[in-house]
Amino acid sequence: MFSMFERFTEPARRAVMRAGILSMDAGRTALAPDLMLLGLAEEHPLPHLPAAEALRPHLDTGRTRELLAAIGIDVDEVRRRTRHGADDPARWRLGRSRVNPLRLTLSGPLGMLALEPHARKVIEVAMWKPGPVTGERLLWGLLADGADGTAALLRRCGADVPALVRAAGIPVHRPRRTA
Repeated sequence: MFSMFERFTEPARRAVMRAGILSMDAGRTALAPDLMLLGLAEEHPLPHLPAAEALRPHLDTGRTRELLAAIGIDVDEVRRRTRHGADDPARWRLGRSRVNPLRLTLSGPLGMLALEPHARKVIEVAMWKPGPVTGERLLWGLLADGADGTAALLRRCGADVPALVRAAGIPVHRPRRTA
């Protein structure tokens, strides 16, 4: 399985990698667009994109920290000791299954996650055009599917979605006016 990350810029790669780490930390079994948006906000802030702190309260990122703190375990210390190299993008791969070409998987030192269908579409849209996959292209993928809830989440966080669309260079279809 070749890594699709070969076309990704370093910040875009880090954003997807960070989304995978957030997903694993939350105890999720698959990577979803909401955490891809949070990963993008953390690793590749874009104009008009809400800060990660503004997005986080609207997302389910798990309760690991507070549950373990209740029994006296410092999650940050555990992660420092057990995750050496986990944030190294060179150790992460994003690839397509040879058996099932619709299945995309993110794998790295912390494990492997399948991408939910909406998250797979984010990657497919971002890679649609030739050239490098950038944060703007990931944003394009996040906003391409109205059913994945990204635009609604951004609006709840106070984002100006049309300004984000313009900043990312996303083409907008305008219906023809008839005379």
